[in-house]
Amino acid sequence: MTCSRSLSVFQTAFRSCFRTTFTSLLLATAALPAAHAAERITLTNGFDLVCDHRVADGSRVRLYTDASSYVEVNATEIASAVPVELPPAAPSAPATASAHAVTATPAPAAPASARLSDAEIHQLLAAPGQVHDLDVDLLAAVIKQESGGQTHAVSRTGARGLMQLMPGTASQLGVSDAFVPEQNVGGGTAYLDSLLHRYHDNLPLALAAYNAGPGAVDRWHGIPPYPETRAYVARVIHEFNRRVAQRHSMAAHSVTQVASAAIK
Repeated sequence: MTCSRSLSVFQTAFRSCFRTTFTSLLLATAALPAAHAAERITLTNGFDLVCDHRVADGSRVRLYTDASSYVEVNATEIASAVPVELPPAAPSAPATASAHAVTATPAPAAPASARLSDAEIHQLLAAPGQVHDLDVDLLAAVIKQESGGQTHAVSRTGARGLMQLMPGTASQLGVSDAFVPEQNVGGGTAYLDSLLHRYHDNLPLALAAYNAGPGAVDRWHGIPPYPETRAYVARVIHEFNRRVAQRHSMAAHSVTQVASAAIK
């Protein structure tokens, strides 16, 4: 495959050459369930999602992920909507459903953390992104949400490093030191790729599983109604959308500059 995987709301498969095509990316952010008065919405791109509520504004529709967060889509992108009832939401995700958790162990004192620049992160992600056919901007969006680029970040549940691998998960992925950036992103990229395979390239579900664990996603038959997980999925996809839009804007600007130079 010669092109990298990226998210487009008008495409359904990450593993085809639309990966280099940028259309409207924001729709996938709507794939966040609420624990009450929810709707299961089928989108024209094939995604099946649940939203808290929606508000029409002309030809646009705001799909709310909670009381205040929403994403706008074209009304024509909604194929169908069916009311659903979800079990009451837990106040927060249980420890066993914590991000990427296989086993939760107390985190050791981490060495002083270094914050990597966007350029350094992109360079670091180039190889694993190519190996797993994942868009580097998607991986960078995950890193921003997970650790803010801090190489020795440690969460309250013991997740470590740039992509916040739990010790058990890291061990299963062959990562001997989660604080080594190359090992961490290699393992984290492989793990996200495995989740995308598991959920048939449904990015919102894969991200929810990365945060809350596959068991929680399977138990709820979708994104679990944990506020932390819903916010996590929305933020990662929003950041991914922003990065891809910026990338295409810069590419278009470069083409315009070349064309202007040629005219002169």
